[in-house]
Amino acid sequence: MPLDAICLAAVREELSGRIIGQKIDKVQQPERDVLILSLRGGAGSGRLLISAGSDMRVHMTEHRFDNPDSPPMFCMLLRKHITGARISAINQPPAERVLTFVLDAPDAMGIVSEKRLILELIGRSSNVILTDNEGIIIDCLRRVGGELSDRRSVLPGLLYREPPVQEGKLDPLAISESAWKKLFDSNCTGATVDKWLLSAFSALSPLICRELSWRAYGDVDFLLADIADGGEALNREFFALIRQIKSGSFEPYLIEGANNMPGDFSFTHIMQYENIMSVRREEGFSEMLDSFFTQTAQITRIRQRAASMVKTLNTARGRLSRKLIAQEAEIEKSADRDSLRESGDIIMANMHMMKKGQRILAAHDFFSDQEGKMREIALDPLKTPQQNAAKYYKAYSKAKSAVKYLSEQVGLGSEELKYIDSVLEGIARSEGERDLQEIRRELMQTGYVKAQKQAKEKQTESAPLRFESSTGVLILAGKNNAQNDKLTMKTASKSDVWLHAQKIHGAHVIISGGGPEPDEATLYEAAAIAAYYSSARSGGKVPVDYTLVKNVKKPPGGRPGMVTYTAQKTIIADPDESLVKRLRKM
Repeated sequence: MPLDAICLAAVREELSGRIIGQKIDKVQQPERDVLILSLRGGAGSGRLLISAGSDMRVHMTEHRFDNPDSPPMFCMLLRKHITGARISAINQPPAERVLTFVLDAPDAMGIVSEKRLILELIGRSSNVILTDNEGIIIDCLRRVGGELSDRRSVLPGLLYREPPVQEGKLDPLAISESAWKKLFDSNCTGATVDKWLLSAFSALSPLICRELSWRAYGDVDFLLADIADGGEALNREFFALIRQIKSGSFEPYLIEGANNMPGDFSFTHIMQYENIMSVRREEGFSEMLDSFFTQTAQITRIRQRAASMVKTLNTARGRLSRKLIAQEAEIEKSADRDSLRESGDIIMANMHMMKKGQRILAAHDFFSDQEGKMREIALDPLKTPQQNAAKYYKAYSKAKSAVKYLSEQVGLGSEELKYIDSVLEGIARSEGERDLQEIRRELMQTGYVKAQKQAKEKQTESAPLRFESSTGVLILAGKNNAQNDKLTMKTASKSDVWLHAQKIHGAHVIISGGGPEPDEATLYEAAAIAAYYSSARSGGKVPVDYTLVKNVKKPPGGRPGMVTYTAQKTIIADPDESLVKRLRKM
């Protein structure tokens, strides 16, 4: 859901207590619509995330983003103007999804002046705008308008003007009970309670409107025409919520659906879902939003950016699967090839009985276990007995060679299919653009994606996932085939322990520095990591093989990520997400 004005007020209040007085130490722009401000000060350090994209939000974050090789122009401008600036205030217009960070920013000469970083989190018009102390726009994330535009212009050099307010909607924080009653009495009786609230008041999200309907009448789709108490219950619940908001009694609640997938969030306890979805109170709004958007936005972003690669791989996979089915069918058809050789032998043994122009040979089948069984063999009447026998021998030889060739092709195709599945699994494990770039380079090298001519740039590699066991031992895991190869074949010591989910696609996991016999807790936790970062993540217990790195070999000509190993043992592990997240080191 979008961050509504009231939820944004709760975030503003929380941020005010955490970051006012802190200095902006670093500015990053890892995504087109995402800014990260690294902060430091008396209350410690932290990282403020600002997103003006489809996942509009602002909050402190623990998540790490990959930065582009060269920073965007807006990022460079912000570094020039607000690096070293101290946050002196955070303001919000009433019932609006706009935040203004007031900054005391030193210039190159050390002279401090006021600047404002304004966040407009208003749908498609979302923006981040930097102004000076007089409100003149220095620059913005999205430049809007011009002389021929009827939209509010947001351009460098212009005076900043606040976004226009929603026409026809009232501020729920400013309405009196008598005005509310008058508005209710004049409503359209054909609508539901939540739709009326949504159309009448700004700042209230659809979730909150449904919640007010449920609290008042026990139904999220309750009709206004069915209200029998003159709206007293709705009035009571509406103003109870308004008093909660005005008093600043905000509480972060995360709503989760099946498989603990984030579904929604709120500033108040949501009761409308009853037992259909779980509602859990979080420690803070930043923690809640970071958890919610880290999972949903990251999954969406990775899917969008990997869509072309996934499509290419799925097309290749479908074509290869059909080819394998056809080849296996051909092998099946050649299963009776020995009968061709036997027919040739029977013809050779009965040549004295055959005459020129004969179409069928009926002779004793000395290959059959049944005594006295006869076999009828079709003959070419234009060929001699020797030529008919040679025809059957040739057909047998051809079928035998075809089976050998097809069996080799089926083996190669099966390995290719495993490789494609491993790349798809690697894409699913990707955490950012750098991971996808590595996979894209791998697909170029293996011929699945056409290499594009472009200026040579320094290719930066993403690091493997890092974990620390409960006993303090470092554990590493590859995020894709290229990383798996490098981690196992180059980075790891021969005496390190190597783990991999048994007979399925997954990450290479290394217990680094734990010695050939790591402690029991570390071994199990590394196995849980291998199980979690495998194609069996959503299943139950997973068998995980482990052996020393020296026992892991790269087969000649093997695809990226493909290895063989010996002297392995097996441990059964649970792909426990909470355990993996707890052990993860950023």
